[in-house]
Amino acid sequence: MAVTMGDASGVGPEIAVRRFAEGLLGSDAVVYGDVAVLVRAAAALGLDVEVHSIDGPEEVVEGSLNVRDLGLLSAGDVTPAVLSREAGAGALAYVDCATRDALAGRVAGVVTLPMNKEATRMSRPDFQGHTEFIAGLCGTEDFAMMLTVPELAVTHVSAHVSLREAIDRVEPVRIRKVIDLTHEALSRFIERPRIAVCGLNPHAGEHRLFGTEDEEIIRPTIERAAADGLDVSGPHPADTIFRQAIHLDRYDAVVCMYHDQGHAPMKLYGFERGVNVTIGLPIVRTSVDHGTAFDIAWQGKAFTDSLGHALDYAWKLAGRVDQVLHGSDG
Repeated sequence: MAVTMGDASGVGPEIAVRRFAEGLLGSDAVVYGDVAVLVRAAAALGLDVEVHSIDGPEEVVEGSLNVRDLGLLSAGDVTPAVLSREAGAGALAYVDCATRDALAGRVAGVVTLPMNKEATRMSRPDFQGHTEFIAGLCGTEDFAMMLTVPELAVTHVSAHVSLREAIDRVEPVRIRKVIDLTHEALSRFIERPRIAVCGLNPHAGEHRLFGTEDEEIIRPTIERAAADGLDVSGPHPADTIFRQAIHLDRYDAVVCMYHDQGHAPMKLYGFERGVNVTIGLPIVRTSVDHGTAFDIAWQGKAFTDSLGHALDYAWKLAGRVDQVLHGSDG
């Protein structure tokens, strides 16, 4: 499984070497990044980590931190917690290489550590985020972001766009596509996923009192999906559906209409356990659900369990449940 190092100025290198030093990275994980940066990070944290550079998965060495070394950054090129054009460009290059290797079948999938959008945009002004970049490399237009904790998966009709644009994207074709992608992803390990769909407006419009989108766009789309045999319901008020899904165990997934509708409750409920999954791709891709955390980078303070959960979910999607051993909370 490929693990991209993320922005070298952030917590990515630290998390990779600490997770390995703890014996929790897994023998089948290969870090895509720069050896020089990882060696420096390990030394800065006082960790005894043997780093081994490889050109392909066939060269993996047991007991070493195996690194697909792109040779882009030297130890002196990185200043922790400082925005850097070079680090931003490097982070994108790691993702590019890992994604291409996944498409070629050289790795089972890609797990990404955090990038800094501002740093990456210094060399790639059109960069939106990991999800959009990887989808572009895969030639995929119909994809969605899914946040997961062990109890629930949450998908989004739109993600990294303005709220005004997000409202415009609430259209039948897109809603149905996200419902279908959610069903397909969870059907890999749930026989009949129970999917709840959020409304757009407060109280799901309350019978057109707060807007017409819920009754005229969202509800008919849900009814058509249900008629096609999917276990899907809604539109549900967004302010109550998460309690029903998590505490009452009524649903396996919630489809949200826009970014914060899903991200806010999920990050409140399970920030350190959350995994970001891109669904609809021809490859497996998961990510930690946190940012570069420049304020604590290279200080040994960042939690590492999120990488464990992201690896677990990636192996789960890849069909190797026997590989799941990293997450401390299941």
